[in-house]
Amino acid sequence: MTVDATIRVDGLEKSYQALDVLRGVDLEVERGSIVALLGSNGAGKTTLVKILSTLLQPGGGSASVNGFDVVTEAAQVRESISLTGQFAAVDETLTGRENLVLVARLRHLADPGRVADGLLARFQLADAADRRVSTYSGGMRRRLDIAMSLSGNPPVIFLDEPTTGLDPQARVEVWQAVKELAGRGTTVLLTTQYLDEAEQLADRIAILHEGRIIVNGTLAELRQLLPPAEVEYVEKQPTLEDVFFAVVGDRGGEPAAAGPIGIDN
Repeated sequence: MTVDATIRVDGLEKSYQALDVLRGVDLEVERGSIVALLGSNGAGKTTLVKILSTLLQPGGGSASVNGFDVVTEAAQVRESISLTGQFAAVDETLTGRENLVLVARLRHLADPGRVADGLLARFQLADAADRRVSTYSGGMRRRLDIAMSLSGNPPVIFLDEPTTGLDPQARVEVWQAVKELAGRGTTVLLTTQYLDEAEQLADRIAILHEGRIIVNGTLAELRQLLPPAEVEYVEKQPTLEDVFFAVVGDRGGEPAAAGPIGIDN
């Protein structure tokens, strides 16, 4: 058992009538770390997050967040967390700043305007602060959604498939925001179906399958579960990146000598 675990899950169970969704889940998340919970649709990821955020009652086992039991101390858990679901919960008729001020007021924070301005700057949204959210890109909306979740600086944040439906550039923007969260000491439990997302973000990766966590470790530890691949010589075709840098210069150096390749100016 980890001494500095912010999230502890021990033998957690949950069933819906005859369907066993969680069948004895064990998990620990250290303070200030990012843990990615991987699993296919129906594996129980969202159910686990709902229990940890006090939206569902477990059928068995125990769980605590920030030292508080999710059943007997639900109010204290809710004060310690923020939950960002699969779709951005922003008001498109308001500006970005108005969304943040509204949440700060609902949480009874002192000086909501100052809180909003700080979050706008933190998530690189200051230039769009006074624009209606309906004009924001997908990545901007998601960053605003995460910023709203951090109003009041909760020590724990749950991100349930935060990049679902986003284009590649928007996903990178969200990844940068999540990395910043952990860098400031926030504990993050991230559910995702995207393997590259877990590779990019997570300190540890847990795989939830058929209601149980079957693997839990760092990326390096998980890679050791497979035997090393045999290396065979194959002819490597140049990638578009290779061609680009060969034409414009060797990654910042002088342009390489190249003959005509049929590209107009």
